[in-house]
Amino acid sequence: MALYGSSACFCGFSQKRVERIRAVASQGFATLTTEEEKVKLGGSDLKVTKLGIGAWSWGDTLYWNNFEWDDRKIKGAKRAFDASIDLGINWFDTAEIYGSRLSLGAINSETLLGRFIKERKERDPEVEVVVATKFAALPWRFGRQSVITALKESLCRLGLSSVDLYQLHWPGVWGNEGYIDGLGDAVEMGLVKTVGVSNYNEKRLREAYEKLKKRGIPLASNQVNYSLIYRLPEENGVKAACDELGVTLIAYCPLAQEKSLYIPSWILKLCALMGKYTPGNPPTGPRGLIYNPDFLKELQPLLNRIKEIGQNYNKTPTQVVLNWLISQGNVVPIPGAKNEQQAKEFAGALGWRLTDDEIKELRSLASETKPVIGLPFENL
Repeated sequence: MALYGSSACFCGFSQKRVERIRAVASQGFATLTTEEEKVKLGGSDLKVTKLGIGAWSWGDTLYWNNFEWDDRKIKGAKRAFDASIDLGINWFDTAEIYGSRLSLGAINSETLLGRFIKERKERDPEVEVVVATKFAALPWRFGRQSVITALKESLCRLGLSSVDLYQLHWPGVWGNEGYIDGLGDAVEMGLVKTVGVSNYNEKRLREAYEKLKKRGIPLASNQVNYSLIYRLPEENGVKAACDELGVTLIAYCPLAQEKSLYIPSWILKLCALMGKYTPGNPPTGPRGLIYNPDFLKELQPLLNRIKEIGQNYNKTPTQVVLNWLISQGNVVPIPGAKNEQQAKEFAGALGWRLTDDEIKELRSLASETKPVIGLPFENL
């Protein structure tokens, strides 16, 4: 989840020129596409695998990819897409602001995803992909029509006539009721199958749910920052409200193992969980003064236990942490896959489950670490 400027789409919107890509993954990848490995998003009819793939990093040069995007990284993202489909992971989350045109050398993530879908369809016409994207609540956008206009531009970049899930990326400074009206209009116009929000607190979530309910439209999801280390949705009422209302919690940054310009403490802790930083290998520079060996030593009991549990299941620490999230119920994580290897590892988080005792133990160990700081837009 990121906050950048919008990328305009200059092609005309024509339903005749685009293909309709919907539903679930092809039956050819039956390993992970059994009904047991799918869930409905909220009260909608849309079924997805219990884990999706985030496309935040695809094409970006501002927040990810060390300020550059080249052919090698395009090929890596394409292989991540194909490997995910091959393994039965059937849906991808993007946004109009991922890969902003304001960032030198960037390519819009929606454009890349649309290209990957088209190329895959040329080889496998029967393959079907679930696409989720988001509306950027920029301060100069007003009212319901701004949502429809932005959605049509996203469809143009994606090369689709509709998307499965359209989300409000974050609460606007003003005009939120108009944005919710726009989501409802999009459903009634047939431009989207279902709708959701992102970074909404409990109060805003309930308001959006009730407003859509009056039109007979379910609020399918709320996409928020949630992980084993960062459990604010459990503390601020968001997770409980999602469970009560039947709104699926989509967990972004479930691992946060990548580097970024702004690195809050929870990302560094997760880097440690994945084995990137250890007491003997702390981060360098100014971060090393704060996240010193003593700080990282605090995480070792949790890290060690994650590794032990993984060995019992023949799973990696990443797969254990993702499975912990899935095991919470009503939670669908969307880790970002930048290459084939990551996509394959993420798929290994499906098809098994931690025991209740293991889930509780990991939560207890994680609770013994210092409180962490999230991202600022969660308090909008």
